[in-house]
Amino acid sequence: MEKPTPSEYHVNYQKYMDLVPEGDCQKLLRQNSTTIIEFFNAVPDSRHDYRYAPGKWTIKEVLMHIIDTERVFSFRALAAARGDQTPMYRMDEELYARNVDLGQRKLQDVLAEFQTVRMATESLFENLTDAQSLQTCNIINHPMTLRAIGFFIVGHAEHHRKIVTERYL
Repeated sequence: MEKPTPSEYHVNYQKYMDLVPEGDCQKLLRQNSTTIIEFFNAVPDSRHDYRYAPGKWTIKEVLMHIIDTERVFSFRALAAARGDQTPMYRMDEELYARNVDLGQRKLQDVLAEFQTVRMATESLFENLTDAQSLQTCNIINHPMTLRAIGFFIVGHAEHHRKIVTERYL
């Protein structure tokens, strides 16, 4: 699965696509898994519940946001692969963040959840054909190809890794 062209996704996703190099989507997902796991494993315990400003997410909440977004987009990839054209609406990330309680969870537990979700995503993408990669998910206002979804998942995780590096550590 090669990198998508800008016509395969909404213009707002360009900032995520720009963070992903050219290459095979499955390989990039595996590499990104290693990068994200190593990165969050290295975050000092004292920073796990840190917010860089009032109202901003903690590092644990950022990781949970990466997980929730990947779950939503993996489902969209599955829908595209199976030809499901049911309209899908935008994910409200603030709603999702408000409705998860990470207060008693350790970062390692959340990271283990990331690994589980990512393994499922990798498995889904490993078993798709190049023809399927061009099928679209019917996201309201901006259809998105399956391969664009895969590259978005990598770029989105990388985007938040960079934010944590710049603003939290």
